[in-house]
Amino acid sequence: MKVLRNAVVPILLLTAAAACAPADSGSDPVIWSAPGFSTDFSRILVDPAGILSGGPPKDGIPAIDDPRYVGPEPASAWLADNEPVILVTVGTEARIYPLQILTWHEIVNDTLGGMPLAVTFCPLCNTGVVFERRHEGRTLDFGTTGRLMNSNLIMYDRQSESWWQQATGEGIIGDYAGNRLGFHPSLTLSFADARSAAPEADVLSRDTGFSRPYGRNPYAGYDAPENRPFLYDGSWGAERNAMDRVVVLMHGSEERIVGYDEVEAGGLLEIEIGGDAVVLFRSTGVASALDTDRIASGRDVGSVNAFLARLDGRRLRFEPAGGGLYSDAASGSRWNASGIAVSGQNAGRVLEPVVGIQHFWFSAGAFQNASGGS
Repeated sequence: MKVLRNAVVPILLLTAAAACAPADSGSDPVIWSAPGFSTDFSRILVDPAGILSGGPPKDGIPAIDDPRYVGPEPASAWLADNEPVILVTVGTEARIYPLQILTWHEIVNDTLGGMPLAVTFCPLCNTGVVFERRHEGRTLDFGTTGRLMNSNLIMYDRQSESWWQQATGEGIIGDYAGNRLGFHPSLTLSFADARSAAPEADVLSRDTGFSRPYGRNPYAGYDAPENRPFLYDGSWGAERNAMDRVVVLMHGSEERIVGYDEVEAGGLLEIEIGGDAVVLFRSTGVASALDTDRIASGRDVGSVNAFLARLDGRRLRFEPAGGGLYSDAASGSRWNASGIAVSGQNAGRVLEPVVGIQHFWFSAGAFQNASGGS
């Protein structure tokens, strides 16, 4: 669907059913619900006035529950080298999830290396997030509510029908209100770079059981620098445009927003977060999934991914080496933007990724301010 600047949006149904806020919230009772859900709406931790319908109903954007896969070579028949994908690794197993598919489904309930995972993407905030589906001894699977907060997808789990904010992994309504899902690190890369990083990785197939125009972007022009976000009335400050790309790092007990503009194309940025040294590499050759009507034709926006700057307990310091590679001063080994040493004494070694959630600037600020992040 096209994003319409002046679209009429249906508002969630308010009911007169008796309800109350969680006992420890200290707030006045909230009387609110949404049709079609068996959620315990008496447990609500957000202002319901901020929850809006994005248009589709519950599961109107269908999650993929029975994912199928193809090898990277067959996938190259329909997936261009510059198209953005999410690369997920568990142990020795890796899998590639193209945004051209996630754009139309937003959630893939999957299992990789024996770990139940939810691979998620909200196009309106450009947030690709991977969660562990095991929570409090229970394996959850997720669907779409059809609702947004701060223009971001609100998911629900089918076991309790609790509602979860995709950008933060926080339970906001229902039995799991106040809980947080575990994050699993992932990399946002071009398909070409993902194939190079994980040559044996399976690729999520377009054989999803649904008929969708995969490869097309239903939000053409959405991430234009001057554009305003859909269904978002908040502010974003003057230092950046709302649609500027940033990455939110989560490590230890700290969160930090790093703008793509802080990491020069083909360059790097070294920071301290959560008591550790972290290096961010910026690669090129990654198309925007939200620019033109065909994702493969999107402008080059690159990607930024973060890694612990250590190996075998030793701190590594990096400098650009040209050609999209980076050299560590101690060994002279050369590393690519996927955190893999491609030459030198560390050849074949891999840096540990840090959880880094891609965002638009408006979205990162809205949720970090709400959670008290710094």
